Amino acid sequence: MGIIDLRHELNDFLKDLGHCGYSVRPSERRKGFATEMLRQLLEVAKKVGMNELYLSVERKNEPSVKTIIRNGGVYERSFEIDGEQADIYRIALSE
Repeated sequence: MGIIDLRHELNDFLKDLGHCGYSVRPSERRKGFATEMLRQLLEVAKKVGMNELYLSVERKNEPSVKTIIRNGGVYERSFEIDGEQADIYRIALSE
């Protein structure tokens, strides 16, 4: 139904991409899978000792923005990639 990954560290290349990337099969979208996958990934990130995650999203991808915000994402900054506006959100992993 979908895939999600966790980058434990960000180098200069990854700083605008963030700690996580995810995708849900089109036929399975709008069913809450992305929100749940990200929620579970946050638990994994806590267990490996991470204090926060940064996630990037194209501004026009409203479903993904909502997924990030539902999981505690707070807007940090904007940037441009390949001519598209994108935003970085931060999720604190405090108990």
